[in-house]
Amino acid sequence: MAKKVIFVDDSATVLMSVDMATEELVNSGIIEVETYSNPEEFLKDVQNGKSFDLLITDINMPQMSGFDLAKNLRQTGIKQPMLALTTENTSEMKMEGKKSGINGWVTKPFTANKVVMAIKRVLKIR
Repeated sequence: MAKKVIFVDDSATVLMSVDMATEELVNSGIIEVETYSNPEEFLKDVQNGKSFDLLITDINMPQMSGFDLAKNLRQTGIKQPMLALTTENTSEMKMEGKKSGINGWVTKPFTANKVVMAIKRVLKIR
């Protein structure tokens, strides 16, 4: 069964890029990818029963930060891994991410290989 990977980013360009980056994994049936441009919509869907295996979220978004999204998800009991996909890479930001429930970091700009390797590593895909 395919693992469900959710990307949340307010940039349509980033969401298009991750769709292209993960195309091979999707076409081979290893993962399913769903994208959201609004973290509040994703949070609402999770509260209504949506499940996922991995969340990859931007940090700086107008509706809600990725940190707030992670905190809200953790407060609802979500244990699935969450990665930040962001331009932010200071140790202070990473510490804040860890406090909010973010498990790892992928820095923008990213390569397709970097995203695929992060997904494979976290979901233990060979």
